[in-house]
Amino acid sequence: MQRVVRKLTSIISHRQVVGFRAYCTGGVVFDVGQPTSASHPQLLKDGELTPGISTEEYILRRKKLLELLPEKSLAIIAAAPVKMMTDVVPYTFRQDADYLYITGCQQPGGVAILGHDCGLCMFMPEAKPYDVIWQGQIAGVDAAVDTFKADKAYPMRKLHEILPDMIKGSSKVFHNVQTATPAYMEMEAFKKLAYCNNVMDLAVYTHQLRWIKSPAELKLMKESASIACQALLLTMLHSKTYPFEGTLAAKVEYECKIRGAQRMGFNPVVGGGPNGSIIHYSRNDQRIKQGDLVLMDIGCELHGYASDLTRTWPPCGSFSSAQEELYQLILETNKHCVELCKPGASIRQIHNHSVEMLQKGLKELGILRGVGSSSYHKLNPTSIGHYLGMDIHDCSMVSFDGPLKPGVVITIEPGVYIPSSFNGPGRYRGIGIRIEDEVLITETGYEVLTASIPKEVKHIESLLNNFCHGMGTLDSQNN
Repeated sequence: MQRVVRKLTSIISHRQVVGFRAYCTGGVVFDVGQPTSASHPQLLKDGELTPGISTEEYILRRKKLLELLPEKSLAIIAAAPVKMMTDVVPYTFRQDADYLYITGCQQPGGVAILGHDCGLCMFMPEAKPYDVIWQGQIAGVDAAVDTFKADKAYPMRKLHEILPDMIKGSSKVFHNVQTATPAYMEMEAFKKLAYCNNVMDLAVYTHQLRWIKSPAELKLMKESASIACQALLLTMLHSKTYPFEGTLAAKVEYECKIRGAQRMGFNPVVGGGPNGSIIHYSRNDQRIKQGDLVLMDIGCELHGYASDLTRTWPPCGSFSSAQEELYQLILETNKHCVELCKPGASIRQIHNHSVEMLQKGLKELGILRGVGSSSYHKLNPTSIGHYLGMDIHDCSMVSFDGPLKPGVVITIEPGVYIPSSFNGPGRYRGIGIRIEDEVLITETGYEVLTASIPKEVKHIESLLNNFCHGMGTLDSQNN
């Protein structure tokens, strides 16, 4: 059957199938492979290249990156590749953050070049009639100029003709290591520069730019955080009647996506009982026992911007005394560390304060006995937080020692993870607790973007015991 389809599509005129452009002509809206203000007015306003981010902002990003690039240097940024789940089934595509940040293109197959002489030059994939029939339209050379506002654009087949000379005229090349492709890495000109140690990671500059968010970016991040908070709150209510890790993972994903999120930021962590002591637990296949806690670490992506938060609670509706003692220690550490968030502070400084508080508290509870740090790190090997933005662990090239600035978003996420095999007081064994908030650094201090979801013991217990009535039937049965 596929052979017949190939034969039929091969006789379709190339002009009929591929000759789309990125604008509206004569009342007809043409497809460029991703939403535009003409094709998706419910998502994009006029002047926006991607939802919430204007074309002008993308152009400004390119100018700022050029200001950081040394003279006679070239930036090469490849789009993320399509990753396959089976030989014919791809995973859902997610664009590389740096490529999206600079170009606004949400599609695979392209390579962008940024230089002082050429400006933004985009090499775009060419749509084959067969591929368009099966997978839909993609952005090509016309879209690169008309939609993404590239200064120059060529089809990918021209890459080997044009890029080598651009590289030869450069003293250094900065490229996106995460998406580096043989399409340019195997060029002789590239290999010569690499041999002389003149090829470097572009993330040194792009992460610096992405670190401080613009007002438009912060608006999207606040919306992403709001979606995640609403979804997790409804999942908490759901947990009393449906105490299953897999069900709660499905519930939170549904609630995020129905509110507009394109995808989850990562596979939800839903650790019931001792599974909560596994920091990045992802199996989500166990029933949560009566009286156990459940730790849920979740986040979603909204138009390229991520959220990340964690809450821990007892689905049964009440904390045991041992659970509450540990929970209060983590909560007080969370609140104290949030108060430390301000311009000039650093994640490293905040982390060190959290270690002092947790070590002291765990010793008072009789959980830590030694004075060394090795015992503590077995119970909490994590950092107090990380940068957040287009990626969950955003801007990894920016040091945790750097002073925070207004417009930076970080997480504050103290925790304790006591395995069932722990050689200590039995009442604390098998308990994992983490409380994670998103914090925006402002001119005067901070703003907690996830403040709408409860974390005080009395608020959680009230929520579970007073607002779960009527949650006993699945949502689909109520509709």
